[in-house]
Amino acid sequence: MLSASQLLAGYARGVFPMAESAGDPRLFWFDPPRRGVIPVGGVHASRSLLRELRRGGWSARRDGNFDAVVAACADRDVTWINAPLARLYSDLHRTGHAHAITVLYEGDFAGGLFGVTLGSAFFGESMVSMRPNGSKMALLWTSSHLARCGFTLFDTQFLTPHLARMGGIEIPRDRYHEGLARALRLKADFRAAELPDADQLWQEITQTS
Repeated sequence: MLSASQLLAGYARGVFPMAESAGDPRLFWFDPPRRGVIPVGGVHASRSLLRELRRGGWSARRDGNFDAVVAACADRDVTWINAPLARLYSDLHRTGHAHAITVLYEGDFAGGLFGVTLGSAFFGESMVSMRPNGSKMALLWTSSHLARCGFTLFDTQFLTPHLARMGGIEIPRDRYHEGLARALRLKADFRAAELPDADQLWQEITQTS
């Protein structure tokens, strides 16, 4: 059985685990030839998403309910998050190496994102939407928060069309490993800053875009 410390050691080497399915207890390491990343603080927000943010009702919490975010991310027909991996993420959260951003709309859970932290690297694991734009809002808040807290690498593992539309790019494996090595030499703290409210986030994005 993989331990939390072994999991962190894998991330430090540039690999990450996935299961074949929720019902398969085995975990497999991956180191794809091309890696998805998002420039820290560089998530792209469409005009319609900014209008939705400006309209109001949205808010976000840091580590509001980590295990609930992981469970929501895994609650789909096909998932790579099995029970052993969910327990490992929970162990990492208790030791300060895994965190979540929970997004609310009018007080109700609307989406979220969770990931693992090491040095100044944030390894984004999964995100979920419980209503339209929920995961997009989670990306906006997470990117802003990582920049505020001193992170230099936002790893998304694979690049999906959804992530590409929001500023994600794909880089070769060797370039990723070089960036990871630099990120691991620096320190960042996910708890170093509070999340902005929706108006502050909107102003931050529109002023820098």
